[in-house]
This record gives sequence, C-alpha cells and structure tokens, in this order.
Amino acid sequence: MADKQGGRRGGRAQGAEPSEPGLTRERIAATAVGMLDANGLNGLTMRGLAEALGSGVMSLYWHVQNKDDVFDLALDTVLEYRGPTALQDWRGDIVHVLEDWRGTMLRHPWSASLLPRRALGPNILVRLERLSRCLAAGGVADADVNAAIWSLWNYVMGATVTRASFGPSTKDRAASQQRLAELGALYPSIERSRLLLDDDWDGTFRKGLDFLLDGIAPKR
Repeated sequence: MADKQGGRRGGRAQGAEPSEPGLTRERIAATAVGMLDANGLNGLTMRGLAEALGSGVMSLYWHVQNKDDVFDLALDTVLEYRGPTALQDWRGDIVHVLEDWRGTMLRHPWSASLLPRRALGPNILVRLERLSRCLAAGGVADADVNAAIWSLWNYVMGATVTRASFGPSTKDRAASQQRLAELGALYPSIERSRLLLDDDWDGTFRKGLDFLLDGIAPKR
C-alpha cells in the first residue's frame, strides 16, 4: 500500500514540468473531494482536476501517480477521525466511531463505493485500530476481535449503502403501505409493523448497533 502520509511524489515522467508553487497533495485531495461530492466518481478526470486547481496536468504527476491514487487520497481524507483520543467507555466509543463513519459516508456518497476496493489509507486504519482497542477494552477475546470488527464494518457499510440508495418518496411509501394493507393476510407482520413507512434511519442504525454490540459483548 502506498504511503499516503509521506508526501510521496507521483510518476515524475522524464521531461515533466516542475511542480507548481502551492500545489500539494492536501490541495489536490480537497479539490478532488469537492469534485467527487458534486459529480460522483465518473465526474473526476485528471484534466478536470488540473483545471480546477489552476495547474497543468503534468504538474499533478509530481504529487500523485494516477487517478486511482487521487481516489485513494480523497477517500482517506474524508475518513479522517477527529474523535477523542483517550478511551472512555468502550461501547460508547465504538458507537461514536461508527456513527461518525456512517455520517461521513452519507455526506460523501461516493466513498462507500470506493472503500471496498481501495487500498486502506492511514485514516481508515486509525478507525480500525480504535475499534480493536475498544473491543479489547470491553473484554472481547483476541480470537474474536477480527470477527467483531468485520461484523461492525459490514453493518456500517450495509446501513450506509441502503440509506443512500433506498429513498422512495413519502407518497410512494404510503402507497406501498396501502397495498400491504390490502394484502394483509399474506404479509401480516410487516403490515402491522408499518415497516415501509419507517424512515427513522438514524434511530434504526443506533438500535441495530445496540443489538450487534449486545451480541459482541462478553457475557459476564
């Protein structure tokens, strides 16, 4: 995995123009994030990024290797965790890390699509290290930590993708619920719970996380 903190330079093709003053990996990352937020993954090109930065395309390659490197840089930038550094309550810390992670990906929807495929940069590794320490502080056995981390990872990723992609209008949800009422004999449980009208995404995420942590927590 490339070192994203060491200010590594990109291809530096022979004869390339020198890096322009003020052009840094930090500026490239911030500009790329803005473009991805506005236009999605397909809206980012190296030429467009260079234009947005007011630089030449070749100057970019003194700081990044290629577009995939830009994706890695942008992804790791938005996933920076600024929560408390000292462990407080292991369970509360996990909730904070995961709610912050989910909120970040919802603000930057493209990040959920990149995360399963990109190299893990230092900021996502900080989150995983934090989760590992929290689980250990909560008494989770070393042999169970990996399974616990991947269960939490899968939960956050699934909840984020579902929230971002599943968004019928209030009118459509009401129509679906009415249809269920008409077919109540076939689907009595979900009709009674009014599942299709439930849009408390934040509350559902937190309650589901509590269910998961209840299962992870060692029984004392």
